Amino acid sequence: MMTTQYALIDGNNFYVSCERVFNPALEGKPVVVLSNNDGCAVARSNEAKALGIAMGAPWFKIRHLAQSHGLVALSSNYTLYGDMSRRMMTLIGQYSPDQEIYSIDESFLRFSGFEHWDLTAHGQQLREQVKQWIGIPVCVGLGPSKTLAKLANHYAKKRPAFNGVCNLSVLNARQVDALLADTPVGEVWGVGRRLTEHLAGYNIQTVLDLKQEPAATLRARFGVVMERTIRELNGIACYPLESEPAPKQQIVSSKSFGRPVTEQRELEEAVSDYVARAAEKLRGQGSVCGALQVFIETNPFIPGEPQYHNGAVTRLAQPASDTGALTRQALVGLRKIYRPGYRYKKAGVMLMDLIDGDQIQADLYGDTYNDHYATDRLNDLVDQLNRRYGQGCLRRASAGFTQGWRMRRENLTATFTTDWNGLVCAHA
Repeated sequence: MMTTQYALIDGNNFYVSCERVFNPALEGKPVVVLSNNDGCAVARSNEAKALGIAMGAPWFKIRHLAQSHGLVALSSNYTLYGDMSRRMMTLIGQYSPDQEIYSIDESFLRFSGFEHWDLTAHGQQLREQVKQWIGIPVCVGLGPSKTLAKLANHYAKKRPAFNGVCNLSVLNARQVDALLADTPVGEVWGVGRRLTEHLAGYNIQTVLDLKQEPAATLRARFGVVMERTIRELNGIACYPLESEPAPKQQIVSSKSFGRPVTEQRELEEAVSDYVARAAEKLRGQGSVCGALQVFIETNPFIPGEPQYHNGAVTRLAQPASDTGALTRQALVGLRKIYRPGYRYKKAGVMLMDLIDGDQIQADLYGDTYNDHYATDRLNDLVDQLNRRYGQGCLRRASAGFTQGWRMRRENLTATFTTDWNGLVCAHA
């Protein structure tokens, strides 16, 4: 009988690990990677966690640890992390014909027809090769369902006895239940803080408690997702592997500014830049959008400062993915909602009413085929050049040149893998 096993491979402290690949001096030191505008800690090394630094801790509250404990703070280098993720996922995908890239640092594999393989040893080999070739430490969790594989990955990280690879399928039922009984229910994939509080009202405190609950009973109280979770905890796979991510129904591009913005011109630059990024993602999934929302807001955390936030939705005469057409619509919306006299902290755009690009119905009185062809070719060329030479290498003039409003990243490292100027030099 053929059995199917799932694996979850997760990069440990991924952002920090990417930085350590190119700066080994960071090994053993407390390191945090900060969010946009160097605001909060979004990644922490184990040494930083040992100092009691919580996820999301504001930098101004922990910066004193730089002097007292040698804490190193780095700005988010998303270009580097994205490229390192691509390399890591490509290598991981060689270990199974079926892969789902779940996030920037997580990947599911499905092993169907591998019943004669030692999957624990297979996981160790994967782990060692990723560390050797990419430089990123990973842990591997294996189980008969994606939920159990996710839990196994948690044990692989937290319990040294597993040596980075936990295979629940080689443990007997009593050993598995002992692990589940020692694990808070909030560690289950999809069980967040609020749901944990609701489950506590039914005396469900541990993963084992949840596993032993009647699935149909909890479905009546919490819905079908809870029923599937319980079945997955009992080894019944309910969630298939998604080798191709489903197209997004909305695409948002938004960032906080590096400093307050007051001028309409600078807001137009930022919105134009955000539209270009969103449009590239839109084309990447083969979609077009029928409506666009633009929004602006001040900083609500500055007491006594006048506050204003607003948004506007504009509809396109015909669904499109062309950066120029979307930019024009976004700027029309921005000019409707802009009000002088405010210090704006953030702006953004949301592309809505997305459909497959092949479903567009031709407009008898609209642009000709040749017009669409030329526009598509231009957008494809811009996308290719930006992927090759860096985001923003080519951009519309409306996005500005100096872009003084860009987010603050004072401790940004080089983009070692995608920029010739960032190449590491080895000296004899």
